[in-house]
Amino acid sequence: MTINEAQEEIISEFEFLDDWLDKYQQIIDKSQGAHIDPKYKTPEYLIEGCQSKVWIRADYTDGKIYYQSESNTEIAGGIAAMFVYVLSGHTPEEIIDSDLYFIDRIGLKEHLSPTRSNGMLAMLKQMKLYAVAFKAKGS
Repeated sequence: MTINEAQEEIISEFEFLDDWLDKYQQIIDKSQGAHIDPKYKTPEYLIEGCQSKVWIRADYTDGKIYYQSESNTEIAGGIAAMFVYVLSGHTPEEIIDSDLYFIDRIGLKEHLSPTRSNGMLAMLKQMKLYAVAFKAKGS
């Protein structure tokens, strides 16, 4: 599945939800399966700039990056889980060049508080930084 196909899948999940309470519930539901091994819940993997605690870790296998995430709050956890779903399993180049338009299309940006919005951007920035690092290493 391409990055854009994954984004379209998320957009279609949110399209039929008119009420923002329902959309928040959908985001919360996404956080339920997001877990990271407790040994990675360290400052090294903690996202700076998030009001909530969000840990994101990346592995590089066979030319592709696979992310894991977890948060101590359901909304931040759900946002991180959506990023993991969209970006995992792709090459560093695909991740670096990706335009994550689903954020706007589901109305997420306009319905988050400024601190949550900053946290969301910090998550995305860290995920792209992992991709830049793996690309530079050429591992």
